[in-house]
This record gives sequence, C-alpha cells and structure tokens, in this order.
Amino acid sequence: MSGMTAILSYAHGVGSTPLLGETIGENLRRTVARFPNREALVVRHQQKRLTYRELWDATTQVAHNLLARGVQPGDRVGIWAPNRFEWVVVQYATARIGAILVNINPSYQSSELEYVLKQAGVSALLLARGFRKADYTALLAEVRGRCPELRWSLVLDDEWNELCKTASGSTEEELAAREASLQFDDAINIQYTSGTTGFPKGATLSHHNILNNAYFLCQGLHYTEQDRLCIPVPFYHCFGMVMGNLACTSCGACMVVPSEAFDPLAVLETLHAERCTSLYGVPTMYIAQVDHPRFHEFDLTSLRTGVMAGAPCPIELMKQVVTSMHMPEVAIAYGMTETSPISTLSATDDALELRVGTVGRVMPHVEIKIIDPASGHVVPRGSAGEFCTRGYSVMLGYWNNEKATQSSIDSGGWMHSGDLATMDEQGYVKIVGRIKDMIIRGGENIYPREIEEFLHTHPSISEAQIIGVPSEKYGEEVMAWVKPKPGTALTADELTKFCEGKIARFKTPRYWKIVEVFPMTVTGKVQKYRMREIAVLELKLQKAAEVQTA
Repeated sequence: MSGMTAILSYAHGVGSTPLLGETIGENLRRTVARFPNREALVVRHQQKRLTYRELWDATTQVAHNLLARGVQPGDRVGIWAPNRFEWVVVQYATARIGAILVNINPSYQSSELEYVLKQAGVSALLLARGFRKADYTALLAEVRGRCPELRWSLVLDDEWNELCKTASGSTEEELAAREASLQFDDAINIQYTSGTTGFPKGATLSHHNILNNAYFLCQGLHYTEQDRLCIPVPFYHCFGMVMGNLACTSCGACMVVPSEAFDPLAVLETLHAERCTSLYGVPTMYIAQVDHPRFHEFDLTSLRTGVMAGAPCPIELMKQVVTSMHMPEVAIAYGMTETSPISTLSATDDALELRVGTVGRVMPHVEIKIIDPASGHVVPRGSAGEFCTRGYSVMLGYWNNEKATQSSIDSGGWMHSGDLATMDEQGYVKIVGRIKDMIIRGGENIYPREIEEFLHTHPSISEAQIIGVPSEKYGEEVMAWVKPKPGTALTADELTKFCEGKIARFKTPRYWKIVEVFPMTVTGKVQKYRMREIAVLELKLQKAAEVQTA
C-alpha cells in the first residue's frame, strides 16, 4: 500500500472518572449529607435562601404532596414558569418520585401550550400566574377543555403553600419505596426543541443523561462546594436546569438566580452582592453586561469561570469577559438539547484563540465524529461535515415521535446535529454553521460564521449576523444584519469598503441592514429563519417600489 491514511474526524472522550450510576434523587441525597448547612439556592428577586438541608426538606414536602395527589412514575408533570425557586424544588421533587418533568417555554402562547400539553400527555401542570404581558391562567383556561389528560393544575403564586404542607395521603415509607423503585435509565425530563421548522419535538432525557452531563461539566470547570454560580439563563432549557442547577447540586455549589428572566443590571448586581465565582450566558447576554452604562460600578473580582454557549463568541467579546469581567477560566461549550446538552467543552486553561475559534474537545465518555452529509462517511480532519454524537448523553428519543427519532438517531446510535463542523489534529472542533444556514452563491459554499467573525473586528460593530437571501443570478446572495455599538453610526457603503481587500468579493455582503435588535428566542438565540423571512419580504417590497418608479 502506498500513501498515508488521512486521520479521520473521530474522537472518544477518555475519562478517568467513571460515570455516575444513580438517580438525580440519590445524587442530591449524597450532596445534602456532605454539605447540609451550605447555601444551595439563592433567588434574589424572591429573597429566598435555602441551605442544602432546607432544599432537601422542600423537595421532600413537594414529593409527598405529588404522591398524595396520585402522581405515578412516568406521569408527565408540566412546569410553566420563569426562573424562580419553586421551579428548582419541583425539578428535584419530580425526579425523586419518578415523574417526568415537562419544561414549558415561558414565552408560549395558547396554541403552543395546547400542543405541548397534548403531545406530552401532561396530567398535572404547575404554572406561574403570568410572565411579562402574558396571563398564564387565562391562556390555560382557553385550552384546558381540549386537553383531556390534564387532571389538575396549580398556580405557584397562590397555591404553593398547599403543595408544601405535610401531606396526609403519603407516608415516609411510600416515598422511600417509590425512590427505591427508580432506575437511572428512566425518562425524567421532556424538553421541547425550539421548533424553528414545524412543530416542536420533545427530547426525552433520563437521569443518566442529564446528571452525568452536569457532573462532567462540573469536573471540567473545577467546581467545588466553594463555588457560587450565577444563572441568568432559563431553567426550562438545558443551560439552566442541567448545566446550572444539576451541575451545582452534583458538587455542592450554590445556585444563584438574579431575576425571572435575563436582565443585565440584575446580573451585575447579583455578581457583586453574592460574590459569584461563575457566570453563564449566551454571547448577547455578555455583550449586554459589558455594554451596560453602569458596568464599572460593580466589583466582579470574585468571578473565575463560567460558560459561554448557544452561539459563536467574537474574540473581542472574549477578551473583555476575561479581563473586564475577571473570568480567566471562562469556557466555551457546544451541544444540543438532544445530547443532554454538552458534547464538547474547552479547557479552562486553553489558549484564548482556541476558546474563541473552537468549541473545545470531546467530553469524557462521549464519542464524536464529523461526516459527509451525503455519503455518511467520516471526513478527514480539517474537512467540514455534519457533527454527530454517541454515548450516555444521547436522548432516549423524541416523545411519542418515532419517525423524528429515527431521522435523528441512526442505527449506530449516533445523534445527528444538523451542524457543520471541522475537527483539527488535536481534536478541537470548530462549528462553521448549520447545514441549512450554509449559503451557496453561484456554486461557492459560504459559511456565515467566517464573515460574522470578520465583521466583529470592526470597532463600531457590537454584533453581526449573516444570512442568505434569494438571488435570480446566483441562487443566493449574502446579507448582513449589523447592530452598532452604543453611540456609533454605521452605513452600508462604509461597511462594504471595510470588507474590500480583506475578504473574498463573493463573501462580501450584497445587502446590509443596520438594526438595534435581532429576532430572538427566549434563550437569547438569534432566529436566522425569522431574519430571512423579514429580509425576503423587504427585498420584494423594495423591488416592487423600484418597478413602480421605473
């Protein structure tokens, strides 16, 4: 045989620490035994502080009441609320009795609520009275008659104390027997994916999936019982309830909740007052804090580490987070709800360029590969292809949706992400875009991430997002949506000139849109599909106006 065989884009996370073979309840019980008097949960907007012993007692009371109300193992219990202490208590109480917690997005309206209640077969719903301008009780009343499986509901603001009273219909022996009957591979959580294409799908996750993913994140960030994690990301999402809550309780750290939903000032005040050591967020959240007019009033020197995930991080932002926010050990994580969520993580001591240019390396006990989407073959290192994950973290499947499960998890057990990625010789992974986001202009493959990274070097650009829009001549053209930094102004001509001679002409945006905000999901992810819809409509109207004036 002649020639060298190319190294393939496959990596296996070898870990010296074994996987945890226990339920979430068992894990919490061990932490409570080790650190009963340490603070477990601080919720600033509700002025709540619970030690680990108090958190355990609260989950015990709620577990008893759920048992008394007839909640069986495998029953789906919905929670529809923003970030608050009751959410955390319910998360652990349902896990202890084997009920499947169904996370319901706080921004859902009546049709989305109805869809999830019916699709998951929710039999009990715990809800806030409302959030922002939405009246949850009115929305529930609107759909309740069409949700025959929903047996009872409870409004947290009004009836929480009822749920925490000592239940006469449930004994300590019954709760102990229920806990002893549970297995770590049981389904324990359903999280609905954003549903940017069609109806949302319910990723069904087990104790084993999410507890281990949280635990190995905890190891990767070197958390101990001394750490205090500020969690401004939503609980209904893996970022909040797994990477946040479960990571803390798996090692005895403290969960610190600044507000019901992200508010940059509340986060800064919380970091300062609570001496937090770690902070989570998507890049837009960090930008909002660094750009806040009162940023310099707060002492952030207690910070050490944290996670930035959910979107690419511009290098200028990373430099500010490391220096101005005192987070030298901030890490980049990558994953998806269906993989519990993290598949790759940068090391806290990786060079800054690696933490910005890549999403780190494979997590312990996980396998990853990058394949040619057409052939399914693993591509050589350095070549772009679809990112896939296999291992303990892959979900059990989409709830009650075998067709969608089979189209996402192949016969080899690999979860297909839909993300385009490359892997270098050291195993560092770079996300270069979504398969469906890739722009094909006149036969040239264009990856939005590359242009976004370049535009972030412009001194007056706070954030840039690249999309493809239809073109009769080239099939697609590049469009940039750009958000200027406070107090600056940008023009399309100036931005086009900035690109000249620095990036290839075919990558230079044909269209520019200067904006103050981007269409966002509740988790702070930019909705590129919505940007496309808006852009296509505006371009059509512009074209029609030009035809009329011609």
